[in-house]
Amino acid sequence: MARKNEALRRKEIIYTAEEWKQIEKKAAKCHLKTSTFIRAMSLDGAVTVVDLKELAPLLNGMRIISNNVNQVAKKANELNNIYAEDVDILRNEVQSLCRTVSQWLSTVTLPKP
Repeated sequence: MARKNEALRRKEIIYTAEEWKQIEKKAAKCHLKTSTFIRAMSLDGAVTVVDLKELAPLLNGMRIISNNVNQVAKKANELNNIYAEDVDILRNEVQSLCRTVSQWLSTVTLPKP
């Protein structure tokens, strides 16, 4: 029976105290555990950090649309009917959200692997 850890390899690397502090600071800036940071740097040569604060408008738009979808669904269940105006409002909000996502994605540049 094969052990699940047979495919794992372990290597000990020794750092000076100053080197370790630098690694810890860099890992903290990336909001990563030190071991995760070291693994990413050794395999990829870089760590990409994306500031997700820019997603706030997207999340707000999604909340608004979700609320409106719930209201339309509730009205449809009560009346067994959906008004074209309600559908148009939702369609416009989805299009606005799609534009926001496209604009945000155009500002994010990630290195190719």
